[in-house]
Amino acid sequence: MQTAVSILFDALAYGMVLFIISIGLSVTMGLMRVVNLAHGAFAMIGGYLASWATLSLGLPYGVAILLAVAGAVLLAIPLEMTLYRRIYGASDPLVQVLMTIGITFAVIGAANWAFGPTLKTIPLPAAFTGPVDLGFRTVPAHRLVVIATGAAVALGLWLLIERTDFGIRLRAAVDNPSMAAALGIRTQRIYAFAFALSVGLGALGGVIGAEILPVEPYYALRYMVTFLVVVSVGGAGSISGALLAALLLGFVDTTSKYLLPEYGEFFFYAAVIAVVWTFPRGLLGRAH
Repeated sequence: MQTAVSILFDALAYGMVLFIISIGLSVTMGLMRVVNLAHGAFAMIGGYLASWATLSLGLPYGVAILLAVAGAVLLAIPLEMTLYRRIYGASDPLVQVLMTIGITFAVIGAANWAFGPTLKTIPLPAAFTGPVDLGFRTVPAHRLVVIATGAAVALGLWLLIERTDFGIRLRAAVDNPSMAAALGIRTQRIYAFAFALSVGLGALGGVIGAEILPVEPYYALRYMVTFLVVVSVGGAGSISGALLAALLLGFVDTTSKYLLPEYGEFFFYAAVIAVVWTFPRGLLGRAH
């Protein structure tokens, strides 16, 4: 019973980390239709900035999160203005892939030069390091914080995309940019805001999930495929699909590593193959 509860909470926490990071990629791929393989690099930037803020500047954990998210967005804005705008709506996905892979390697090189090629730690506040007694089991407080953060992100993003004027304008700008522009929608601003939101979510996930996905020199490459897989399994552009995919894959991966660690990531990718074979557009994907 104790093992089952441990698997459940670890799987939920891992799945929520995957969701927080991957949902930003889902926004760019599903709504903006940009294959942004540099998304993991922005999560890595967030982790590096938070580590620097806590260890070098001595800032509190909450302030470090805000600094990391804001810093990642500020670093991404020039890239959006000078590079990403050139590939919005590009007919050849290879152009998007090559450009964003190049950005990934550039970020890795710059991060290693600036911060050194070592694992980066982000000290947690005392309130997050101890156990929480749930009555039937004690659970690490940080796991509960990650789960709550993921749920808040899912709800907030769904409300933003589905229940606000911004969401309507974003969908209009994606579906028919020329008509949207003719109706007075400033598509470039919409894309810029959506891109900043995507980067901010990636950076948030990189910080919140550092205990589960350690921030190290090749973080952006190590987890790039994992984030892409979550989006593909859930269905690009689907918030609920990304959440369902992240939780499903998190549960499969965590359970297999608890019970059958000698198989490595076999069951994780077996689940991916099974889902994609059964649902070619993802669990909750839609045709474009």
